[in-house]
Amino acid sequence: MSTQIERSPVKKILSKQLMFAYLDEFLEETLKDAGYGGVEISEGPLGVRLTIYVTRPGLVIGRKGMGIKDLTDKLASKFNLDNVQISVAEIEVPELNPRVVCERIASSMEKGTPFRRTAVWALNQIMNAGAFGAEIIISGKIRSERAHYQKFVAGVVPKSGEVSRVAVLKATKSVLLKAGLFGIKVKIALKEKIVPEYVLKEESEFKEGESVEGAKNEGPA
Repeated sequence: MSTQIERSPVKKILSKQLMFAYLDEFLEETLKDAGYGGVEISEGPLGVRLTIYVTRPGLVIGRKGMGIKDLTDKLASKFNLDNVQISVAEIEVPELNPRVVCERIASSMEKGTPFRRTAVWALNQIMNAGAFGAEIIISGKIRSERAHYQKFVAGVVPKSGEVSRVAVLKATKSVLLKAGLFGIKVKIALKEKIVPEYVLKEESEFKEGESVEGAKNEGPA
């Protein structure tokens, strides 16, 4: 009996985290055309407050706020949330938001643009926006029946430690094309988050189209 009581708070936390993850997925699909880049969720005595980050706030807010009202009703119904308060914030630099970049790459590939051209274009956009470094990995049936991946890198992306945790934003997305299912992984290192004490372990100079290719079963870390 005591064991169940001890686990109960943990189960509640895990259940809530899972629900928030589903909510995030729902928003990503629902607000795709608005350039969804993430959501901040906070709970208070008056209910749940959502701050939704998008590139096109007007598409979420709608005429006379009807978009917000419709979204609030959907969230209350689908996730059983009472007193949902929604605010919409515009993403200041979309090129530094990995979720936005993932969606743009997926959209470009769906339109038939070669993945290499798309990845190099996205990499240029990220670095021109002021990133410290960026990494894009496209995986799937790239050149043959075997599953491969190709990695595009610019600048420096810290791989471990506190710097990586604080400064590197990550996002993943899958896109289904005629050739099969492709995976997109984007990492962006924010220059303003890199501490002055951070010493570069290797010198890296941005080169357009710089890439690494290999079999997926040798996959990247």
